[in-house]
Amino acid sequence: MVLFFKALVAILPFFILLDAAWLLLIARGLYERGIGHLLAASVNWYAVGAFYLMYAAAIAFFAVLPASDSGGVWRAAYTGALLGAVSYATYELTNMATLSGWPVTLVVVDVLWGAFATGAAAALGYYTLRILGVVG
Repeated sequence: MVLFFKALVAILPFFILLDAAWLLLIARGLYERGIGHLLAASVNWYAVGAFYLMYAAAIAFFAVLPASDSGGVWRAAYTGALLGAVSYATYELTNMATLSGWPVTLVVVDVLWGAFATGAAAALGYYTLRILGVVG
């Protein structure tokens, strides 16, 4: 349980920084063009906090902890990437199935982003734990 919380703390800043850069700097225009009519006027920070905590916990549990048993940083990266692709595809494809006019481009780009960001956060979190001597 202690390793889980250490992994969560190691992953969280990396994922938040990656996702903030993506949402605020890199892909902002993509979202505004594709789903701008659906965007809220202000951010619900409670929902943001809940998402980041839950998602970092999922990365810790499904990618970093198994990698600490065997496989190391590369296992954390590829299991994190798989988790990210499935998680983001779940969101995107559900929206595409239920909301009129959900852009296919957004689905593809977001699923690729989810795979990259989650894999990178898992690898960076694992590597941080390794540098600190928490995992071998």
